[in-house]
Amino acid sequence: MASGYAHAQWWTAAPADYEDCAERVEKSSLANEPKAIALSNCESQFAGRRKRGGGYSYYDFMQNRSFDIAGPNPTAAEQKAIDEQYAAYLDSHRRSIILAAFAKKQSEAQQPANLDTDFREASAPPADVKPVVLPRARPKQRVAKGPDCATEPLACGWAKLSSGLKDIKDALFSTGPPRPNAPDSDLAHVSR
Repeated sequence: MASGYAHAQWWTAAPADYEDCAERVEKSSLANEPKAIALSNCESQFAGRRKRGGGYSYYDFMQNRSFDIAGPNPTAAEQKAIDEQYAAYLDSHRRSIILAAFAKKQSEAQQPANLDTDFREASAPPADVKPVVLPRARPKQRVAKGPDCATEPLACGWAKLSSGLKDIKDALFSTGPPRPNAPDSDLAHVSR
């Protein structure tokens, strides 16, 4: 009775294409996870998909386009033609990227010149309008403000000390005329 359990698979042929394989998996009594694995096997076994009017189509996701093929899988010649089309696709894609970068660079180079001429044209007064000359505002003179001794006593002390050192340096190493408040004898002694 062992022969009753054996399936006679000699008359069952292998699936002809992806759709046939997927149909067999759906009709089988497999659980969900094994069905998903079996469908994945169908996808890896058959690259082409059946077309409605007959024949097969191969979708190349790298080029985002489909190719007509004779059977459920591309032949060596069909695969070579697909690869050549992919090389041409990459070449045209590379060229379009280079041209876009070149056009962007040219527009950036021309843009400041265009803005400059557009500004001059837009700001040019009409021929019948006389320009009005406005007086120039004089720049305000800034007075150097010393440190605030109430909030920064150390800075104030340093300012006084550096001012005193400058006076001493000027008195000792000055080559100009003597200062009016310094005695002449002291300067004569220092200048020697």
